[in-house]
Amino acid sequence: MTSWIGDFFDFLVGVGEAITPGTGEKTNRTSEMPLVRIEDLPDSSRTWVFGADHSLDEGATDLLLREVDRFLAQWHAHGSPLTTARDWKYGRFLTVAVDQSTAGASGCSIDGLFRSLKALESRLGASLVPRGLVFYKDAKGAIQSVDREQFTALSGEGKIKPTTRVFDPTVTTLGEWRARFELDAASSWHSGLLRDQQPV
Repeated sequence: MTSWIGDFFDFLVGVGEAITPGTGEKTNRTSEMPLVRIEDLPDSSRTWVFGADHSLDEGATDLLLREVDRFLAQWHAHGSPLTTARDWKYGRFLTVAVDQSTAGASGCSIDGLFRSLKALESRLGASLVPRGLVFYKDAKGAIQSVDREQFTALSGEGKIKPTTRVFDPTVTTLGEWRARFELDAASSWHSGLLRDQQPV
């Protein structure tokens, strides 16, 4: 397990100390990098988006952001603190970004990050790493999540249209996140899931 994954797991399960890689000994981090606004990071920043399978209430949101902020403030790569930011949107989407122009996050294993977030699920009462869900905004403005087959079926029923707002958690940089995280279905890869006969 790489150092940042090990640290992330420790923080998300509520352990305030990090395990020094290769030694098994716990050490206290003393050099912290404060979070910056996500608006201040460059487009090239490495980015991960996690969509919850349902909206988090205030208590779960506070828990999630507290643990994530605590980890990000002490996230190091090769001994150097990383410049990081996060965003929480619509009560459903956690975005984590790292500015790699000065120091890159070592061992960036998305699978390890998924496992770490899953360790927090029982405390949140929600999953932040559901598989195969498509996220969209319904006619009342609420965020919904369904599988691809349901998305296509709903488009055939006229409940999802080319103008329906959809969300793309597959973006990998802040530039992509800013440009296409939230788009009309017709302008996103989601257009391939719409029924051909669905009128514009």
